Amino acid sequence: MTIKFDALDAALLAELARDPRAPILELAQRLGVARNTVQARMKRLESSGAVRGYPPDIDVQAIGFAVHAFLGIELDQNKMDPIIETLRGFPHVLEVHATTGRADLLVRIAAQSQQDLLEIIQRVHAIDGVNHTETMLALATPIGYRSLPLVEHLTNRTNQP
Repeated sequence: MTIKFDALDAALLAELARDPRAPILELAQRLGVARNTVQARMKRLESSGAVRGYPPDIDVQAIGFAVHAFLGIELDQNKMDPIIETLRGFPHVLEVHATTGRADLLVRIAAQSQQDLLEIIQRVHAIDGVNHTETMLALATPIGYRSLPLVEHLTNRTNQP
């Protein structure tokens, strides 16, 4: 479901991104609007699925997972769903994307060491239907996952005359 954003929605999301635990009353004061307005906007953003939740943003490197890699997986197309379900059970798998091109899946992995990564890759190779993988090590993450700039871009574009 696609919803329209305005400048207040973008400002609210920016405040939530900076402080996801901020109380509604405090958000209303920061934005200069009524508490009910903030509450209604948050309910609309949540019910539309635009805001999926407020989990903590965990730095996996800080908790001992310093090796980050992307694994491109070529697979038997008829076995994609069971392969994805198997990957869902791997705690080291952070994300899985179905893709076009040579790889059918792009998997983001966090490991504690090179040896740990090797063992994860070997487990992936053992999944029935996995034909080939290609591993790319992430040396740094100069830009991490973000969505707020896109929301702000959308808001600025749609609010212009």
